Order: sequence, then C-alpha cells, then structure tokens
Amino acid sequence: MVDIDEDLIRKIVKEVLAQRQIDTPISFKKADRVNDEVKDKKLVSDLAVPEKNISWFQPVGIAKPGYSKDEVVIAVAPAFATVLDKTESKVSHREALRQLIAGIEEEGLKARVIKVYDTSDVSFISAEADDISGSGIAIGLQSKGTAIIHQKDQEAMNNLELFGEAPVIDEQMFREIGKNAARYAKGDSPEPVAQPNDQMARPNFQAISAILHIRETRQVVPGKPAEEIKVTI
Repeated sequence: MVDIDEDLIRKIVKEVLAQRQIDTPISFKKADRVNDEVKDKKLVSDLAVPEKNISWFQPVGIAKPGYSKDEVVIAVAPAFATVLDKTESKVSHREALRQLIAGIEEEGLKARVIKVYDTSDVSFISAEADDISGSGIAIGLQSKGTAIIHQKDQEAMNNLELFGEAPVIDEQMFREIGKNAARYAKGDSPEPVAQPNDQMARPNFQAISAILHIRETRQVVPGKPAEEIKVTI
C-alpha cells in the first residue's frame, strides 16, 4: 500500500481550493490547526458547488419506500452526474447507469434510481437505499465508480459484493453488477462478479481518487432526504 505523503496532501487541498478561486495563502503549520473539526465542516460547506441541470438525470421528488419485489434500487452519491460526470475508469455516469439498468432488466427485474445526499460513504449509501427497495436489494455507486451490492437488514459494512477498485470497473463490469444484484433480488446465490487484479491501480489512481472523494464529500447535505431520479438513457 502506498501512503499519501505531505506533498500529496498539499496538492489535493490546493487543487480543491483553487476550484473556488480562493487566494488566501494556505498554511500547514501545526499552530494554525485550531478548532479543526469546526473548520473542516465549514470548509466542506463552503466548497459545495451548484448542481448542473442535466436533461437525462432529473429529480422528481423525495424517494419513497417501494413495495415491488421485482425492483432493485440504484443509489448514487451526492456529486453524481450533476457535479462530476465520469468514473475513474472514464466511464460516463450516464453509461454506468445504462449498463447497471440493462443488467437488472436482463434478469427480468426493474431498476429505480435515487440520489443520496446525506453521506458520501458508499456503504451507507447502499444501506440507505436497500431500506426503500421493494426487493431489499440495492446498488450503491460513488461518482468515482466504487460500487456495492447490499441487502436490507444487514450492517452497512456487511455487503453482498464490494467493488472497491474503481479504476478497473468498465462498462461490462457495471452490467454484470446489475445482473448479480437482480439475481440476489430473485433469491439466487450467484457467483460474485469477477474483478481484475491490477496491483498498480491503487498507486496510479490514489491522488485522483482522493480528489474525487473530496469533491463528492463537499456536496453532502446532512439530513437531506434522498431524491427519486428520472433517468433517460
């Protein structure tokens, strides 16, 4: 595992602040780290950016619990589509959803898409989603591409399948993730989706992943309910 050193941390922080055109000099001295927790919360709030209006990705109200046993909920993270638009593997968010939905539909089930705002953690995104999924099965998806298949009444960290290496998740993998989620919803016990073993994925994408997660987290709105999303693909 490669550690993030101080130079990398500086690069990440400066890159994020640069997006807001903040010209105040940045100090990394220990003496300046006063009330860090309060400052961090304010920083995240101040760095949130307005969401873009995307024609194919439209909120249609607060997400309600479903009662159809043949549905799988796909829950996306706060920055998905409206702030960020592609995964670490360069798959557009529209295409990622198209493949997930296609995989679910190929198994004879239907997909419902929601957007979660009160967390950027993919485990908690999926756990929130399966509570409103009629089948009790949900897929959590971060903007960078990390994904989870989760089952209702399980602890957030206790997932059915975890896809933690976003740089290796391509279009076909998204489709297979959708298919497996649907199989779980039907009560099957499918073989886990095969994941490529790329030992260089973590060191090569670590800085990018950290920056994307910062961008995701700054869009978190504590207490904001998930929204139902109408997807046109």
